[in-house]
Amino acid sequence: MANEANVILNNYLNRIQQNATFRKGLAICILLVFSSVAGFFIYEILPRQYAFSITGGNILSNRHYLAKVMQEEIAHNGVSFEIKPTSGSQEALEMVSQGKLDFAFIQGGLDLPYPNVVHVATVAPELLHFLVRDGINDIADLNGKRINLGTKQGGTRVIAKEVLDFSGLHEGIDYVESNISNEELLNLYPDRLPDAIVMASFAPADMADFLVKQRGYHLIEIPFPSSLALRLGWVADSKILAYMYSVDPAVPKRDIKTVGVNLHLVANKNVDARAVYKVLETLFSPDLEVRLKIKIDEANLLTSASYPLSEGTKLYLNRNNPLFSNATLDKIKALFGLMLSIGSTLLVIIKWFKGEPIEPEAAPTQDKDFIAYIEQVVGIETEFNKKRIAGTLLDSERNHFLQQLSEIKSKAVAQLSDANFTNAQLPQNLLLVIGDTRQRLEQ
Repeated sequence: MANEANVILNNYLNRIQQNATFRKGLAICILLVFSSVAGFFIYEILPRQYAFSITGGNILSNRHYLAKVMQEEIAHNGVSFEIKPTSGSQEALEMVSQGKLDFAFIQGGLDLPYPNVVHVATVAPELLHFLVRDGINDIADLNGKRINLGTKQGGTRVIAKEVLDFSGLHEGIDYVESNISNEELLNLYPDRLPDAIVMASFAPADMADFLVKQRGYHLIEIPFPSSLALRLGWVADSKILAYMYSVDPAVPKRDIKTVGVNLHLVANKNVDARAVYKVLETLFSPDLEVRLKIKIDEANLLTSASYPLSEGTKLYLNRNNPLFSNATLDKIKALFGLMLSIGSTLLVIIKWFKGEPIEPEAAPTQDKDFIAYIEQVVGIETEFNKKRIAGTLLDSERNHFLQQLSEIKSKAVAQLSDANFTNAQLPQNLLLVIGDTRQRLEQ
């Protein structure tokens, strides 16, 4: 059964192979496939432009300013950014996860589960500012006060509550929480402002500068960042330098400790890895550092990352790997093997399309005709011999035999002008047989 199936299959394939229309159609399909693959690789190496959306939070934050500077600098690298303000890091993360935003600068320490968010880079630590009215000199004095923690969708609120809880101050019991945005704070009358305002920002912060110089606030120290850092991985031991916001009166009067919270750049996981690579090139460029006047250290790119690493970030980290590393050599060997396999496949396909060599049809021969003539002559001679031996041969019969020989010779001679023979001796043999038989008949 197996042999029969193989025979049937081979016969079917041979019929397909001999079908010129089918071979042409299949050749066109294969050509389209290889053209598509070649086009894909050409497309991959061509330079391209990208357009993305990004947020830095509310328009008065340092993150928004960072996004604005990024927008200007990255335009030279083939990427355009549309800046979309948001109320805070939590809203930004939700929009990135839903694909409504491509990139976002968010505050660290949130650890919120968003499946479609990836970590691009850790930028730099933001400093937690506790700005307070006169009469409040340390964090314990916040007991019984109204404290503004920013919008409920902002990351600052999450971080500030961690710090206050660690200090033994609990919302609704030891203090009253308010959630006024920076824009609203600017428009409030001074006597309507809360007792304390918490914000996370690079230093100096424009909003803190306004509150100190225009509303009389000052800064208090958070004395336990090192201890808090042992409990929370995202906390860094930082400080705000003396005279940062005012010289007379001095604000702060000395270097004060505070909590540093890393600022992260995140992206939707579907953002092109090459585009992420371009974003990182701009983020760690000297031009950006000069404009922002802050140190963005590439060595901290992965510090306190809360989300899976972006493929573009991996690409950026591997950019300085040696060209002929073991991994690269393995890839080259694999590519060489792939090329050999493709080449072998193409040779088989070409051979299949060429098909078996078709033998040219041989020109028709007259061998069969002349053999038949010889057989007829032999038959005449046999019949003649029978009648001669039996003594029944009549003259009319002998004449008939002679007539038959003449007709056979005439037919043969007529074919000789354009005849083709496999056995070139057949015409000569036929004439010899006819002559010999005629001689016997005439005797």
